Amino acid sequence: MDTERSAIVDIGGEEHRLILTTKATKEIAARYGGLENLGSKLMKSENFEMAIGEIVWLITLLANQAILIHNFRNPDNRQELLTEEMVELLTTPLDLATYKEAITEAMVKGAQRNIQSEESSKNASVG
Repeated sequence: MDTERSAIVDIGGEEHRLILTTKATKEIAARYGGLENLGSKLMKSENFEMAIGEIVWLITLLANQAILIHNFRNPDNRQELLTEEMVELLTTPLDLATYKEAITEAMVKGAQRNIQSEESSKNASVG
């Protein structure tokens, strides 16, 4: 699994990889209007229950991307997808608070662009 674009969280004693894929980005955009709106939506949740629900939804979405990739690559060894109910039952509110860093890490890694500039004679200083 691509570790350069993921972050790891422990859900119920089992490691899960959070990955921002194009599929997840589309789902986030449908729910929030785009990645740029995600942070403000989570911070402006009307109440604690709603904020927890949004974080659980996001963790479930990002953790399921790794499972979906595994299932796509290994059709004879499919893994069960997480549900929001499973995540709620296997975590504590304290866990959810620590997942925010992993969510941010997965989002940054997934959205990061590896840009390399080439040495070019037209950009070289004459001197």
